[in-house]
Amino acid sequence: MTTQSHDCIRVRGARQNNLRALDLDIPLRQLVVVTGVSGSGKSSLVFDTVYAEGQRRYVETFSPYARQFLDRMDKPQVDRIEGIPPAIAIDQTNPVRTSRSTVGTMTELNDHLKLLFARAARLYCRGCGQPVRRDTAASIADELRSRAAAAGDPRLVVTFPVAVPKNFSEAEVLQLLEQQGYTRIHERSADALEVVQDRFRAGSADRSRVLEALEAALRVGRGRVSVHVAEPAAVLKFSADLHCAACDIHYREPTPSLFSFNSPLGACDTCRGFGRVIGVDYGLVVPDASKSLRGGAIRPWQTESYRECQDDLVKFARKRGVPLDVPWRELSEEQRRWVIDGEGPWEKKVWYGARRFFQWLEGRSYKMHIRVLLSKYRSYTPCLDCGGARLKPEALLWRLGALGATGRGLNVHDLMLLPIERTSDFFAALALPAPLDEATDLLLGEIRSRLDFLVRVGLGYLTLDRQSRTLSGGEVQRINLTTALGTSLTNTLFVLDEPSIGLHPRDMRRVIEVMERLRDNGNSLLVVEHDPQIMLSADRIVDLGPGPGEHGGQIVFNGTPAQLAGRADTLTAQYLSGRRDAVDAAGHRGPPNPGEPSLVVQGASEHNLQDLDVTIPLGRLVCVTGVSGSGKSTLVQDVLYAALRRAKASPRRCPAPTARCSERSTWPMSCWWTRPRSVARRVRTRRVTSALST
Repeated sequence: MTTQSHDCIRVRGARQNNLRALDLDIPLRQLVVVTGVSGSGKSSLVFDTVYAEGQRRYVETFSPYARQFLDRMDKPQVDRIEGIPPAIAIDQTNPVRTSRSTVGTMTELNDHLKLLFARAARLYCRGCGQPVRRDTAASIADELRSRAAAAGDPRLVVTFPVAVPKNFSEAEVLQLLEQQGYTRIHERSADALEVVQDRFRAGSADRSRVLEALEAALRVGRGRVSVHVAEPAAVLKFSADLHCAACDIHYREPTPSLFSFNSPLGACDTCRGFGRVIGVDYGLVVPDASKSLRGGAIRPWQTESYRECQDDLVKFARKRGVPLDVPWRELSEEQRRWVIDGEGPWEKKVWYGARRFFQWLEGRSYKMHIRVLLSKYRSYTPCLDCGGARLKPEALLWRLGALGATGRGLNVHDLMLLPIERTSDFFAALALPAPLDEATDLLLGEIRSRLDFLVRVGLGYLTLDRQSRTLSGGEVQRINLTTALGTSLTNTLFVLDEPSIGLHPRDMRRVIEVMERLRDNGNSLLVVEHDPQIMLSADRIVDLGPGPGEHGGQIVFNGTPAQLAGRADTLTAQYLSGRRDAVDAAGHRGPPNPGEPSLVVQGASEHNLQDLDVTIPLGRLVCVTGVSGSGKSTLVQDVLYAALRRAKASPRRCPAPTARCSERSTWPMSCWWTRPRSVARRVRTRRVTSALST
């Protein structure tokens, strides 16, 4: 039977994993949700059978040479599958491990932004901060005429610079100028001459004469011309190139590579586009802020090898009146800076500081034990040359719009640091100066649509500079979903794995709208999902069960959401219709009693946390929830877990948190951070080996 006669994907005899010779017709160009209890065979049907066969057939269309570079999936255990279109899997795995990959590179917005900046951005001089633009004879003439009208039409002298080469004398240069008809010199300097081109009053002079004089001055002066005003005395400088005439700074032409940290032309020379370098982390040098200088606050000096440095610290601190028995956190900023930076080199018999101590160690890093010691106190710190922007300073001089603290618009790094929701508002209000060519107009439209897609799926709190490897599985899946929507694919099968994971119910409708838009574009969606909102929005629901493992692998329902809600013989129908309640099934334990052990976090201000104080009871299942981007992962991972690791486990591996755990806290014996990750797809990997490695 042909695909056209059925308009569906026909699966016959699927026996993958626990599927029991399953037969199923999946309609095309619809949103189909596959649900069921855990272990009932949902992923075996959707990913290991349907998607695997679609991907396998797609790979077989390539030549044998090209196939060796593509991931090949095993043929699923199924009798036959008919009518399957090209398939794309959007799952929760995050394969990115490099810090060069960001949200901007994943969504291809970085590529669009660098093209837009190369075409439409405006350059501001790094010396005077004024706009740098290319002047023409006509634009200079118009400006002179407007200034003349405002200043009473003063007398103007048009000059151009001529450099005196080292192998020529000034007399020889003057002789060459005289041969071209230039006999008057306005100013002289050691290595240049200001040659007079013409003198006139811009308000009364003929426009053709003004244009002719300016064109000749720009030609002979190699794109630079000066206009001297008699009253009041002033000098106006112009340039036909990207050159600031006032500061005499020349800038190169913008190219898309200049605005890319993945290109050697645009990447910072110091950090090579990573935005950070390996250096001494003084949060590791002073890991416990409750200790005093005498009590061992400076950790590397508490061994016998460097006891002399601790003795020097005590000796010089007494001379300078720095408290020795006060906790490090209670010392003033000036006193802590004195301990770290010191007063001068050791040879001058003054306090040298911890910074010079590590510089002294760097000079002896050819010794193995010195390198091991340094590694304990090193971590990634922001690059001082680019400030974490990853780009060369010249790329940050180009700006778009008229926003920002300076009122001169935003550079590419400023846009990367904005939340995507604010970036979308910026581009929605951006009005570029006319005339725009068709390519720039298309670029601007594509950027606006992609940003709008990201906001729709609840990712407006992310920044384009956020590293991809720090994203959760749900965030990666929604980013890939918006990327697929931006490519305008049709007649494609999209296979999704719980796109609702990590989303607050408030944001669920946005994801549903994106999936419906993909369906309306002529695509088919096969979604593994448990969320009631997505299930009720589906065109068809396939419920697998009735139980997990060997008790599953069968179709217990196949129909519309309204038909499923009227059934009473499946667990999914009972919960979906409200006959069973998940809250009642979970039970209630009650609030913690006063005096129970707890962790007290004080002053959490990492990322978007605003000086947060929170008490977390121990011996309880504590759930941290909130809308997308409210700071849940920041509180748990970046604040609480980092503080526990620094206090109990391995402080040198965790960056210093912005908050601290109060002394009133009851410390747990150990702490573990677990995150969703895919099981390895090696033949030797089994459930037992995967569980032991977690």
